Amino acid sequence: MRPGPRSLLPTPLSLSLRALLLLCLAPRCQAVQAENVTVLEGGTAQISCRLQNYDGSIVVIQNPRRQTLFFNGTRALKDDRFQMVLFTPRLVRITLTNVSVSDEGGYFCQLYTDDTHHQVATLSVSVPPDTPTVEVKQEAVEGGEVELTCLSPRSKPPATLRWIRDRREIPGVVSQQENGKTVSVSSTIRLPVERKDNGAAVSCEASHPALGGQKRVRHYRLDVYFAPTVRIIPPPGILREGDSLSLTCSITGNPLPRDVQWTRINDTLPERAEISGPTLQVARLSQSHNGTYLCQAQNNYGRAADHYTLLVYENVSVTTMVLPTSHHATSHPTTLLLTPSYAPDPRDPGAVIETHSAVPYAVIGGVLALLVFTIICVLIVTVWCSVRQKGSYLTHEASGLDEHGEVQEAFLNGNDASQGKKEYLL
Repeated sequence: MRPGPRSLLPTPLSLSLRALLLLCLAPRCQAVQAENVTVLEGGTAQISCRLQNYDGSIVVIQNPRRQTLFFNGTRALKDDRFQMVLFTPRLVRITLTNVSVSDEGGYFCQLYTDDTHHQVATLSVSVPPDTPTVEVKQEAVEGGEVELTCLSPRSKPPATLRWIRDRREIPGVVSQQENGKTVSVSSTIRLPVERKDNGAAVSCEASHPALGGQKRVRHYRLDVYFAPTVRIIPPPGILREGDSLSLTCSITGNPLPRDVQWTRINDTLPERAEISGPTLQVARLSQSHNGTYLCQAQNNYGRAADHYTLLVYENVSVTTMVLPTSHHATSHPTTLLLTPSYAPDPRDPGAVIETHSAVPYAVIGGVLALLVFTIICVLIVTVWCSVRQKGSYLTHEASGLDEHGEVQEAFLNGNDASQGKKEYLL
């Protein structure tokens, strides 16, 4: 291939060589060299001009606007940021403090001999980025998307931005905008969000050559809005008359609902009910407090509710029964204690309900025992009376036999029948 045409424009290096060559063509071959320098914004720059075979000629240093800063070591421009720190036959050096991007450009080292020659020291200013900012275009709502923009408003050269979540990079759409000599860089991402993403951390990292491998990081936590959820925390065990009730309504949501409403379905709250934030308390319960209690909460994104069914049971009573005794039998009073049995309530699997089935059976058993005892006593009395009746009959029968013998004897002796006639009734 044939080489393309060479550029006809002189380069800085060719100019420097030409200046040296022209100076060296002079009898004493004087030369001047300038050194380029790069400095961070706000730092201090050292601008040096090296002299060769200096014979005391005039040395002038000018700024990029060709304003003379120093004339043979004497200050010519009233700018205290510039200081002459060294002026020797070999080296002339000035310093510039608190450098800004407006100071950037070429500084001229001029040596006045028979012909005026100069060298340019180029000052470059590097602007590292500040910690980037994160902007949210619109609210993040459950089931939607959130758009996040990481912005580095000022850097030179442009900063590199990266999004990181869970140690993984999220690719973003990068854009740049020039602001004079600096550049504004932004990176935008879109993320689908759910309520579980609320509080999730994402980070935007800004890297730059001036940071020396370090990074400027902005951390951001997702703020996802969602409707509330409500759950009533029930009391442990069963509740009886006279107990106290305490129900706590556990609420989540973003934003968190401030107002919590307690109601009783198809009825009003008990007079003794006290509401303190999400907690409902009722002292000295009775069966009139039975019912379904409702906790409700809402925010700008929805409403939620939960209910609790209250069942208050009667207190357990102890019944004492004393069985009557007969005077014919010696026995001690019998005390029968009726204790309740318990069975699970099908309406409330976690509760225990008092059942009264044991009380009728105990009463029936007591009645049966009393009936058996009475029958036994009647049988004893009946047997005793029967025995006494039989003894009286035998006694009358023996008396009748004696009188019959006397009659027979009188008949044999010829006594008058009319006189001896007697009737005996057995």
